[in-house]
Amino acid sequence: MQKVYEEVKTPYKYGLVLVTDDNKKKMDCPSVFRKNGQWWMTYIIYDGRGYETWLAHSKDLLKWETKGKILSFSDTTDWDTNQKAGYVALQDPKWGGSYEWQPYQGKYWLSYFGGNSRGYEKGLLSIGMAYTDKDPTTVHQWQRLPQPLLKANDKDVRWWENHTIYKSSVVWDKSKLTGHPFVMYYNANGDSLNAKRGAERIGMAVSDDMTHWQRYLRNPVLNHHTGITGDAYLQKMDNGLWVMFYFGAFYPGVSGAVNRFACSYDLTHWTDWTGANLVQPSEPYDELFAHKSFVLKYKGVVYHYYCAVNKPDQRGIAVATSKDLGKSTVAFIAPPVKKPKAVK
Repeated sequence: MQKVYEEVKTPYKYGLVLVTDDNKKKMDCPSVFRKNGQWWMTYIIYDGRGYETWLAHSKDLLKWETKGKILSFSDTTDWDTNQKAGYVALQDPKWGGSYEWQPYQGKYWLSYFGGNSRGYEKGLLSIGMAYTDKDPTTVHQWQRLPQPLLKANDKDVRWWENHTIYKSSVVWDKSKLTGHPFVMYYNANGDSLNAKRGAERIGMAVSDDMTHWQRYLRNPVLNHHTGITGDAYLQKMDNGLWVMFYFGAFYPGVSGAVNRFACSYDLTHWTDWTGANLVQPSEPYDELFAHKSFVLKYKGVVYHYYCAVNKPDQRGIAVATSKDLGKSTVAFIAPPVKKPKAVK
């Protein structure tokens, strides 16, 4: 575990790389992939109505440019009309590898959580799947399966997920350690005898075709019993060790929201790192939360993207690195200053 920490740690905070154009919007959950020698990022924005999924581009992993939406609100009564928070699925999981978005059956896949209630993570949120047979680096609306894959009110729902389901992360395990090629990790909250409703934990589901999913195990695979354990993202080391990057918040030993990791050889039994946080609040732009990891290694440098939140609750995407690459010039947009009325 110590060797993994030394390999993935990123002590140098470069700073913000992507922010919204409006302080009322909240940017979150980066997923970075590579195609044709260029870098791309999907991320989500909450604008007061709900979440939509966006695409950005970079040539150097530091300077990013927004391109447009790929999962937008629907003017319908669909189950996901007001919430579509998407995440890259089936990416090459090799640590320091290609980071290519792998197609399956001629399609690229996005898992997402959706819902039809307006507001910040309101109502019944469920996991859905979107796909496209077009180039994923072009801005276009992705197709969606008509019904959610996992819901908090399913008949086979587990005790820890019977309230709300949140982010999902899907890996393509071609060795089939679970007996299935596609493995999903997702966080949810629910009722239990040992924790108050609101505690989030990470559990598993599996699939043979990306469209039909079944829950795997009765209990979560990562659980701190209180607070939040969520937003898993996996990489596979050369020795066959899987590393799950995740964020922890509001449980004993964790102050605020921070990024951590756990390790497994079989994708089912996970050993939690008990040492220093990978990323934690320390700068004006992330003084409230530094959470929701996406970690990659390229040309000897580790890049740890995360959601940075400051005290006014402005949210943007920041990055920390394993080497000192200087400082970002990107900053949150300062809130407008109200001029006092002239005294007559």
